[in-house]
This record gives sequence, C-alpha cells and structure tokens, in this order.
Amino acid sequence: MNTSIEKFHIAGISIKTSNEPGKGEKDIPQLWVRFVKDNISSLITNKINNDIYAVYTDYVGDHTQPYTIIIGHRVSDLNNIPAGINRVTIETGNYEKFTATGKMEDNVVFLKWLEIWKQNLNRKYITDFEVYKEGCFQQAEASDNISVDIFIGINR
Repeated sequence: MNTSIEKFHIAGISIKTSNEPGKGEKDIPQLWVRFVKDNISSLITNKINNDIYAVYTDYVGDHTQPYTIIIGHRVSDLNNIPAGINRVTIETGNYEKFTATGKMEDNVVFLKWLEIWKQNLNRKYITDFEVYKEGCFQQAEASDNISVDIFIGINR
C-alpha cells in the first residue's frame, strides 16, 4: 500500500552492516540485544511514545550493499540527544507499506524482507523503516502473532 509519510526524527543506536551471508543476520540481532540489555530506551530524550523503530539508511547502493541500521524511538526534535545516541531524519516522501505478521521466532520480519527484495519497487534507498508498536515484544511472548509494519521509500 502506497502511503505518504511526513518528516520525523529517530534517535537510537546504530551499526553499519550488510546483507552478505553471516553479516546482517549476526549484526542486527546483536544490536537488538544491546538496545534491550543496555536499556537504550531510557537514554533517549524527547520520545514521542514507546514504539520502537528500526531504520535502514546510509545505503551504499541497493539492498545488496552495506547500510546503517538504527534502532530507537521517534523523538519530537533532535535537541538534547545524549552523547552516544545516533539520530536520523525520515524525510517527507512516498513509502510502500508492508506488514509482517506471525510468530517472531519464525523470523516473520526477515521473511517479509525477502519478499520485498524480490519485488520490482522503484526504491529510493535513502531510508526504510520498521515499526514495532509498544508492547509488540510482550505480545510475541504471550501470543503466536505479532504485527510489524515495514515502510520502503519509493520514487513516485
């Protein structure tokens, strides 16, 4: 589903990785573990809510090339962000929205990305992002189904 997104900001922690075998599949879960273990949420000022965003940005080329992933929260502005916390701005633009649903342990988000990579989208490769609604992970532990929205930046 094509949707228009207005500009907003994310603050969190990041890592440079790629989709090469053994790279992103190792780096991204480690970043999530660090986000939770180090309670990064508590360090982020100006949070709008407790939804967690995973933003893919700084693409070197397409999805087969290195990129940066930032895991964090949407913030009202980028003022007073503590040292060590990275920031990214999602610019106003058009995005194709996908939704991954199912069991977290079945890698439903990664499987949805595999579907996305096979589609003939006119991608921007500037910023793409996932939205994990507040309580999503508790829901994953208590239920079989989670729902994660994935937004892919596209050219119109």
